[in-house]
Amino acid sequence: MADVTGTTGTLVLAGTPIGDVADAPPRLAAELETADVVAAEDTRRLRRLTQALGIHTTGRVVSYFEGNESARTPELVEALTGGARVLLVTDAGMPSVSDPGYRLVAAAVEKDIKVTAVPGPSAVLTALALSALPVDRFCFEGFLPRKAGERLGRLREVADERRTMVFFEAPHRLDDTLAAMAEVFGGDRRAAVCRELTKTYEEVKRGPLADLAVWAAEGVRGEITVVVEGAADVAEELDAAELVRRVQVREEAGERRKEAIAAVAAAAGLPKREVFDAVVAAKNASRTGPADGKGLS
Repeated sequence: MADVTGTTGTLVLAGTPIGDVADAPPRLAAELETADVVAAEDTRRLRRLTQALGIHTTGRVVSYFEGNESARTPELVEALTGGARVLLVTDAGMPSVSDPGYRLVAAAVEKDIKVTAVPGPSAVLTALALSALPVDRFCFEGFLPRKAGERLGRLREVADERRTMVFFEAPHRLDDTLAAMAEVFGGDRRAAVCRELTKTYEEVKRGPLADLAVWAAEGVRGEITVVVEGAADVAEELDAAELVRRVQVREEAGERRKEAIAAVAAAAGLPKREVFDAVVAAKNASRTGPADGKGLS
């Protein structure tokens, strides 16, 4: 119940099942039953969830979705500053991950209100695990822009990303998105389309982007998560003069030579020794050759 002593309350972000209700974390039921305020992306879905869990909410239930997120945030912050325990749930997965929640979290933190979470299922991590693609490093790109030109622009921005990438997409745009990915990343780039994760008709389709684009053109339904292999780690073909120039630029920006050499080598995919040798050769040449202003001092 709300604290009447003047102590601020707590904002709880609770993960909800992405498909199978049996995946609901044990703490979710307890939080739903005891929260002073439950802010739900869809109150009807919340009702179905509580029925499936065999519980009842005792606190006030309010809607909190994209359309009213800005207007309702101050109301929820007021409840939190008054000592209430506010539980935020979205339709599936964790709040704030391509779902409402970020504004409320930021506003609560600004007021020094405690924010905690009930960990739950994640479409991002589930899709990564099932993709059969490298998962030691990955990044989440969320939903791509709906307009074709903007979508291509965003994809070009991450064309050289070496980490495995995760995207959300609407089923009716999946074929266009996969075709755009094949165009920008290359048709042979490996990917996995994860559909209806943990649900009755779960499907994971793996293969080159070009093949997946053809498959999706026939029509795909359900909740979609796309996992795409990162760009190949290919060493740049740079001559010695360019390596030296890049080291000089970093040194002029304030980096020590050792760190500059290491950074240039890593960016070019080369051994540090190769860059070091190029720098030493340029330094020696500047001492013995005509002064041209281009050697390392």
